[in-house]
Amino acid sequence: MQLSDFPVTPVERSRVGDVDFESPGFGRIFSDHMFSMDFRNGAWVEPRIHPYAPLELEPGVAMLHYGQTVFDGYKAFRGADGDARIFRPERNAQRLHDSCLRLCIPIMPADELREILLNATRELIRLDHAWLPTARGQSLYVRPLIIATESTLEVRAATDYRFMVMTSPVGAYFGDQLDGIALKVEDRYTRAATVGGLGAAKTAANYAASLLPGAESRAEGFDQVLWLDGNEHRYVEEVGAMNIFFKIDGTVVTPPLGGSILPGVVRDSTLTLLADWGVPVDERRIEIGEVVDAFHAGTLEEVFGAGTAAVICPVASIGYRGEVYRVAAPPPGELTRMLYDELSGIQYGEREDRHGWVMRVPLPDGA
Repeated sequence: MQLSDFPVTPVERSRVGDVDFESPGFGRIFSDHMFSMDFRNGAWVEPRIHPYAPLELEPGVAMLHYGQTVFDGYKAFRGADGDARIFRPERNAQRLHDSCLRLCIPIMPADELREILLNATRELIRLDHAWLPTARGQSLYVRPLIIATESTLEVRAATDYRFMVMTSPVGAYFGDQLDGIALKVEDRYTRAATVGGLGAAKTAANYAASLLPGAESRAEGFDQVLWLDGNEHRYVEEVGAMNIFFKIDGTVVTPPLGGSILPGVVRDSTLTLLADWGVPVDERRIEIGEVVDAFHAGTLEEVFGAGTAAVICPVASIGYRGEVYRVAAPPPGELTRMLYDELSGIQYGEREDRHGWVMRVPLPDGA
């Protein structure tokens, strides 16, 4: 499907002049246009770009009752040459496809979904190029979303769906995130089942399960929750918005993907860079007790998260069972900083893209 297949209905008046780009926040404002496509009578039909607007949904739609919805997220950056750069969107398209399969959403083949999603993203960015921030540290967040729209109270997969893509100018997810964030180890609640659950899918249910523990951790002065496994509450899994990495005695340790951990695109990019640089990496299960022991032994050198929203974010401290453990080196550590500089440099077109991770979108002259 080519860009010419998407009919475009432009807005009568752009809202971009009303936006304060000095402090856009994260996901609070949305650009002028969005993409939509519907599934009905067994086929995906009517791809279109139109003004961003409220949805008209019946109260009985299956998504509202049974949570049949998936989403994803990636970013576009205004490069040093003025062009837009989208970081690894094909990986997000594959993850969106895999999430649909887990939520029983009748999605199109993965290569077709990828083509539609990338073409829709290009067109939205070209159309709403004025919404692409110019400041370093800011970007245009792209949010694909698929929801069940059939009105039914039967507990089954719906017959009708809507596929949407919207964009939002955003700043840094954690503000001055290179100063480091504080994590609270969650050993009561469970984000996702270790085997057979939804942890590897990007679906609303996982995030709904995290809201109460997240609110409690913030009330205690922490920024995010560090999740443990759902069976024994012993093994580290991921942070609320990121995959997690520990540098212990020279080796970077990160939990392996196994069904309950989201396969992060920045996680994969981080592992690739570490391999390029010859940094020892151990993908294995790691007990929270091992992290505490490394702190006491003085070998817990750096802790950082990796995710689309935050890119690379250093962790300054970890709270566990009433104790707060502070990472040895003041954040960001040397390796954390190297990863942040390399990834953000590639995203903004300031460093060589050796792995072909960036999809460039030329913008109109003077954009």
